[in-house]
Amino acid sequence: MLKFHTTNPYACSYLPEKTACSEVVTPEHLIDTEIYGKLIQAGFRRSGHYTYRPHCLHCQACLSVRVDVQAFTTNRSQRRAWKKHRHMTVSLHALHYNPDHYALYQRYQTRRHAGGGMDKDSLEQYQHFLLKSHVDSRLVEFREGNLLRMVSIIDLLPDGLSSVYTFFDADVLHASYGTYSILWQIAQCQQLGLAYVYLGYWIEENHKMRYKTHFQPLEILINGEWQLQLRKDGPHSGV
Repeated sequence: MLKFHTTNPYACSYLPEKTACSEVVTPEHLIDTEIYGKLIQAGFRRSGHYTYRPHCLHCQACLSVRVDVQAFTTNRSQRRAWKKHRHMTVSLHALHYNPDHYALYQRYQTRRHAGGGMDKDSLEQYQHFLLKSHVDSRLVEFREGNLLRMVSIIDLLPDGLSSVYTFFDADVLHASYGTYSILWQIAQCQQLGLAYVYLGYWIEENHKMRYKTHFQPLEILINGEWQLQLRKDGPHSGV
């Protein structure tokens, strides 16, 4: 039987000067792909073997979001990103350690998230965060020729894909690797006849998360119900 417990307060990694609490699911060995698929529909996420959702008494800023992939349409900048990077070679693998991946991860954290804590991640922290899983997970490599440009970790769920984490070569100017990764995941779901790409949590006040609202139609979990977010941008056309 699954059990749920609430953590002690800790510093919020999304909103400075706030504290956070999480509701954690245990025991880990009972959480398989089918059960996790139901948990993610209820707003849970995973970090390695750790399955959780925000459980803050005085803040409900963290909202789970997912893309309705069968209804998805691109905007102009997404079409440019798709055209720019669609020549990359993509390969799927079981979760595994590769020193080139870890080196790219370290460079990415240094360039994009300096001072955020993850830029100091040790090899052990990296492996526990991204290479441990109790569900059906894949490591996706994106290469230009022999050059490793991006790595995405995804979970394969009964109703879609969960985008766990993506890191890329942040030194390449004018690239749109992050956007392309999500577009690729959406295309995979469309080909497989799956319904959603789960993008984790969205916080309106956190500018680093605003990119998630660019993938429409976007559904948000509010009071236990998935609700369609109204479009705020202009006309779209299909991929």
